[in-house]
Amino acid sequence: MSRHVAIVTDSTAYLPPRTMERHGITAVPLTVVLGDQALEEGTEISARSLAQALQKRRSVTTSRPSPEVFAETYRRVAGSGATGIVSLHLSAEFSGTYDAAVLAAREAPVPVRVVDTGMVAMALGFCALAAAESAETGGTVDDAVAAAEKRAAGTYAYFYVDTLDYLRRGGRIGAAQALFGSALAVKPLLQLDGGRIELLEKVRTATRAIARLEEIVADRAGNAQVDIAVHHLAAPDRASALAERLRARVPGLADLHVSEVGAVIGAHTGPGLLGAVVSPR
Repeated sequence: MSRHVAIVTDSTAYLPPRTMERHGITAVPLTVVLGDQALEEGTEISARSLAQALQKRRSVTTSRPSPEVFAETYRRVAGSGATGIVSLHLSAEFSGTYDAAVLAAREAPVPVRVVDTGMVAMALGFCALAAAESAETGGTVDDAVAAAEKRAAGTYAYFYVDTLDYLRRGGRIGAAQALFGSALAVKPLLQLDGGRIELLEKVRTATRAIARLEEIVADRAGNAQVDIAVHHLAAPDRASALAERLRARVPGLADLHVSEVGAVIGAHTGPGLLGAVVSPR
């Protein structure tokens, strides 16, 4: 049984399963409540099923993992030989996941450091990867936390949605901001800022908004060595096209990930989401 620092995150990191397996990262699932059914993200509800439910205007909400689920995860990870755990999660502004992890950490059999990364999707995923890479080279819990926090500090996430209604319904954006996005058919670009979703720019059409998203990400990347993730919900062609344009425009591109977001984030953005994360190495 190997002795090591283990990395735990949650299902909204949207890391590829092979990447998680290769780096030994464990993800605790959030839950999507579809009508009267509570379904675990990643195993019991797909992004496609979620998009179809939203298009039919079915009731969809999300919920955090319970402290008991975290406690069981920490016990299992400790049982595999971990001497310490770094638990990295989506912004506490979006979810009570961080709070549930903190409660469970108090009773864990090994030391657990719980970190509110202020991130979500692959912006969170890149933080988890940085922590895992630190642990793999013999880093301590403090080293892994520092690596994740450094990655978070340099990571930016931008996204376009067809409508702000889903974000408004879930309380992730204010009613005034949602009204702004609906006025005169404005297509807003948004960003993660301080762990919150904020309006970045207003653009008149979807085509112009996506072109502007590409420009912002390319400018942010500059000539630095960066990883980029392109996310979507029910918009694979948009995502593939944006990824190929970024591949041509970003000279320091290291890894490029293209993936559909899961049901939890999709429930709050709606179909048509197109997002991009740029994260310097």
